[in-house]
Amino acid sequence: MSAVRPVLVLTHAPHEGPGAITRALDVPYTVRTVLDVAEPRLPALADVSGVVVMGGAMDADDVAGHPGLAAERGLLAAAVDADVPVLAVCLGHQLLALALGARLHRRTSHEVGFAPVRVVADDPVLGGLGPAGAVPTVLHWHSDEVDLPDGATLLASTDATRVQAFRAGSALGVQFHPELDVAMLDLWLATPDMVDGMDDDEIDALRADGAHHLPALAPAALRVFTAFADQVRARG
Repeated sequence: MSAVRPVLVLTHAPHEGPGAITRALDVPYTVRTVLDVAEPRLPALADVSGVVVMGGAMDADDVAGHPGLAAERGLLAAAVDADVPVLAVCLGHQLLALALGARLHRRTSHEVGFAPVRVVADDPVLGGLGPAGAVPTVLHWHSDEVDLPDGATLLASTDATRVQAFRAGSALGVQFHPELDVAMLDLWLATPDMVDGMDDDEIDALRADGAHHLPALAPAALRVFTAFADQVRARG
């Protein structure tokens, strides 16, 4: 019996790990950070069962400042072509869109905090949050946004950010953060880079909102990540 291929998890900051995503996986996974590596040695897609790409504060198109982003975009484009399951969150969502030819818009959509997102189409993975028409409350933390890639299906939206989630073949991109739990939010709120520009009242409000919303969001997020894990396991 051959060994199960691992999931490749790409991170961009130590505090922005995969959180609840990897807790839902029942296959091995490898975490790599190649952000500032000009020519990173990434595994061949034939050797992985899925790809997860997490968030980060850098601009998705800042290849000059962070050359590893170019390799990540190349990997994502190839993964979609090869029908490899992909889950891309926040910066990962933006990198996926860029890999598929869409445009990034810097500082056009500032959303930080817990707020509703409209699910506008059904999806086998994102559907864990609810069917089309559902309006779950999720954690937003971004100021850039992307256009919808050609041929992709828009899955979720807000008034501030039209493309909150999309499906492109084997890949799901989400701009918001379903992977967080209370402990991970506490880590973010204790990380200076994450709370730069916020006052104490804003930080306290985010912490209180997290204590209120995250326990209720956790079962839905688990359904999302379990559905992704099912796709990964089917690839083997």
